[in-house]
Amino acid sequence: MKALKYFLFATVVVTFLLVVMGNVVRVSDAALACPDWPTCYGQLGFPVDQLARLQVTHRGLAALSGLMLVVAAVWAFLKRAARVVRWPLVAAVPFMAIEVIQGGGQVLSGAPSASGGLHLGLGLAVLGLAAVSTTAIFGLKTAHSLGAAAPDHIDEFELENASQNSVWKDRLTFRSPFARWVLAAGLALFGVLVSGAVAASSSTGQVCVGWPLCAGGIPATAQGWNELVHRIVTAIAAGLVLWVFIRAWQSQRSQRVTLTAATGLFVLTAGQVLIGAAKVRRGFPADLVGLHAASAAALFVVWAVLATAVGLSGRSPKEETTEAAELHPFRERAHDFFLLNKPVIVLLLLVTTYAGMVVGGRQIPSLSLTLWTILGGALAAGGSSALNQYIDRELDKAMQRTALRPLPSGRMMAAEGLAYGVGACLVAFFILAVFVNLLAALLSLLGMIYYVLLYSVWLKKLTVQNIVIGGGAGAIPPLVGWAAATGTLNVPALFLFAIIFLWTPPHFWALALVRQKDYAKAGIPMLPVVKGEYVTRWQIFVYTLELVGLTLLMPIFHITGSLFLISALLLGGWLISAARRVWKTGGNKTAWTMYRYSSMYLMFLFLALVLDVLI
Repeated sequence: MKALKYFLFATVVVTFLLVVMGNVVRVSDAALACPDWPTCYGQLGFPVDQLARLQVTHRGLAALSGLMLVVAAVWAFLKRAARVVRWPLVAAVPFMAIEVIQGGGQVLSGAPSASGGLHLGLGLAVLGLAAVSTTAIFGLKTAHSLGAAAPDHIDEFELENASQNSVWKDRLTFRSPFARWVLAAGLALFGVLVSGAVAASSSTGQVCVGWPLCAGGIPATAQGWNELVHRIVTAIAAGLVLWVFIRAWQSQRSQRVTLTAATGLFVLTAGQVLIGAAKVRRGFPADLVGLHAASAAALFVVWAVLATAVGLSGRSPKEETTEAAELHPFRERAHDFFLLNKPVIVLLLLVTTYAGMVVGGRQIPSLSLTLWTILGGALAAGGSSALNQYIDRELDKAMQRTALRPLPSGRMMAAEGLAYGVGACLVAFFILAVFVNLLAALLSLLGMIYYVLLYSVWLKKLTVQNIVIGGGAGAIPPLVGWAAATGTLNVPALFLFAIIFLWTPPHFWALALVRQKDYAKAGIPMLPVVKGEYVTRWQIFVYTLELVGLTLLMPIFHITGSLFLISALLLGGWLISAARRVWKTGGNKTAWTMYRYSSMYLMFLFLALVLDVLI
């Protein structure tokens, strides 16, 4: 059954890519690149023409998605998976067949965009049904997991990812007003996506160039009305999603999947509207067109996850009312959410981000670019920190330094930390993509994935080199700043990355020396716990020498000037002195001093980088 879980997840990913590719094909000239079907100009190979390759790739994804759906449906029946897993897959197969036949008919008729809304609607139905099955199989303990003697059907299944003793059942039940609002929001979102496909298929982007109204007034053509109707439906859907988001944070705070999906749905909806407006105003650039298509498909997947979680939990109105009455005072909650961001770390990362902007652009960036880059960077760092605390909430209980954080102390529910972290990361991505540039947004996304998945989930508990490898996550913010100012990356930008990469081990190993007992108690393989204090103190000194040496190379390669050289010499000497005392003297006091000095060193060093450019 575990293998089926991940096969279903892969099926959703492939189907998601199929829907995104279909949207890109629909709004580009690739829709007419291959006049025959299923071949392309009578050939089965990969065509030379770029647009034809796009069309053939889309058809290949359709074939792969259809095959995977059939395999998943058969597999689910053979494994006697729960009904809520099996039947959505069975329903998805004919929808997929109809979509493929209808798409082929469009191509052969010579009018591939005539039924763009229907084609997308079928694709969304397939994607949604596959997402329902995947959500269910990850949330339920199936009959297979209960042993060979388990019956073919079990009425109730334990919810694996809830923080309370609620029960997920082998059927979808929408008993509460919140559940019905979720269904209404899904219907409206389906209308948004289908009407958007109709608008794109009729090329209304060229006749409705204003936003939110067409050229500031009422459209004069039928195509313009199509676009305006799409925007009206979008406004209605956005209102419903906002209401679902508000109600979720009142009555679903114990439900991790529900609260996180509702938060993600709200952010994706807002981001979809934002990208749509920017796309129209900027003349439909390719990056925003592709991002708009991807966010639309992601939006429907997240809604399917939300609806499945709500339907399987089957909560009653009384349960939701009781939970809504247990809200803590606003000031206490606001303070806990602020702490969830690790504000001191966020501030240090923002200093490096701004320095990357100044050094990359060789000037002070504009106020608007600075504002959006810093805001996006703060949300990305804060959201990643919240997800880190959610992942480590049980470990944090065992450590004196972290036991009083909002999640391990019990002041905040685990679902709230998870939902806030996901929401903040999504908001950061959309802000950077729309108001800065796509490269900065993608680098920020890479940093979030690096820190949350590679470091927090995997490396932290796996290897003594967790801090060394994981240091790359904290080294990405200056690259984001550089990309924000220049739209590109080059070799000098990598020097900024390397500075933070080498700075991270001595900084955090100094803290690990002070909190060695905490890390040992929590079972985290930090260097002093595994290799001992002397090895750690020596490694701190070695990495400090390498760090200072790297900073002195920058003037040699003409990346910086004399002001930075003088600053790097003075700051480097100061840090090497502190590291040498750690190596030779030892003790918690000198290690704590090294920890504090290294923080100030990084801040002053990047300030010197900024001044070196401006003076």
